[in-house]
Amino acid sequence: MLLPTVLILFFVLLLLGVPIYLVLSTLAIIVWISEGTPLVALGQQFANHMNSYTLVAVPLFVIAASFMQRGGVAKALIDMASAWVGQRKGALGIVCIVATAVFASISGSSVATAMAIGAILIPAMKERGYPISFATGTIGAGGTLGILIPPSLAMLIYGIIMDESVPRLFLAGVVPGLIQAVIFVLYIMWFAHRNDLPVEPRQDRATFLRANLRALPALLVPLIILGGIYSGVVTISEAAGLSAIVAILVSLIFYREIGLRDVLPVLADGVRQTGVIIFIILGALTFAHWLTGAGVTQALVAVVEKSNMNAWQFLLFANMVMFGLGMFLEVISVILIFVPLVVPVILHLGINPIHFGVVLVINMEIALLTPPVGLNLFVLQSISDAPISKVIKGVGPYIVLMLGLLVLVTFLPALSTWLPDQVFGKR
Repeated sequence: MLLPTVLILFFVLLLLGVPIYLVLSTLAIIVWISEGTPLVALGQQFANHMNSYTLVAVPLFVIAASFMQRGGVAKALIDMASAWVGQRKGALGIVCIVATAVFASISGSSVATAMAIGAILIPAMKERGYPISFATGTIGAGGTLGILIPPSLAMLIYGIIMDESVPRLFLAGVVPGLIQAVIFVLYIMWFAHRNDLPVEPRQDRATFLRANLRALPALLVPLIILGGIYSGVVTISEAAGLSAIVAILVSLIFYREIGLRDVLPVLADGVRQTGVIIFIILGALTFAHWLTGAGVTQALVAVVEKSNMNAWQFLLFANMVMFGLGMFLEVISVILIFVPLVVPVILHLGINPIHFGVVLVINMEIALLTPPVGLNLFVLQSISDAPISKVIKGVGPYIVLMLGLLVLVTFLPALSTWLPDQVFGKR
């Protein structure tokens, strides 16, 4: 009887606009107290969930993303991308995808990527006569690469929950991420020719070299993070710490768009974001722990066995559930609520957790663009001052492309498992 009451309360609180971290924390406390469990045990449960060395990487990646977003890195990457692909019709759209893909490999955050690149490119695209719906849609879609291309905060949190190798998960997102970037660029080229978008002026050799040299310090960050991890020199948490330090130094010394007086405010913003994420993690994991104890996960396994559902049928069903949840919940919340519930089913059906992680993250990319809660939609609206209807219209074609990618990755596991297997060996 308690489970239906809790689920009803969960959706009522969400509909009332209560922040998700408060909803999950409140429900965790309610269900524990209702079963007569001492509050001290709840505190111990919180402490157990926090006792994760990998979890240390979360605030460090968030802080690195905060400095990258404000420190002039985005402009350097846009200039570099423009130098390479700028002399063609609709070039600013292609520049957007290239810049967001590279920025994603630095920040690990979709929202930070959309904000940093969008703040510069949306005004430029409007000035050059690009339709506002196309401009916002392209930035929003490109921004989703932030949680697929490594390092990815979503992959990191999934790895913590599943007790999976985070380096493997990071590599698993590379091939699907590159495919996504390519199909976006192909769509932009088609749209540009169909709508006769402007051609950008050709840059001279000196400008080309200057743009590439200026971007080199920014490219140090993914080199340090991914190179350090895959060479075995540093762990995930140590790489996150190095990325935060390098992000601060690059922003202060090379690009100088922030000064020493800005360091504390940027750090404070990173700490606030981390606090919300940690609250969501604590509440969701404790709530999921209670659901497991209440027999929900065992019931799911029993239903799968009784229905004779195979792995492909379950993946199709899971995609529909994740798509639905993503329309109403924030990305991290979906991961933390849904994954613990289906872990026994995944293992029972023999689904590769690395493959499932990539399928999950692509679903969450789509969720970032799907009303009513798609975060990137509201970020783009605030940057562009465009009506939300225009923003939604702009992301529509990209959602269709991403759904195609989702089907491809779901039914071709090798797209996500081949590269990790080549680097680390099959298991």
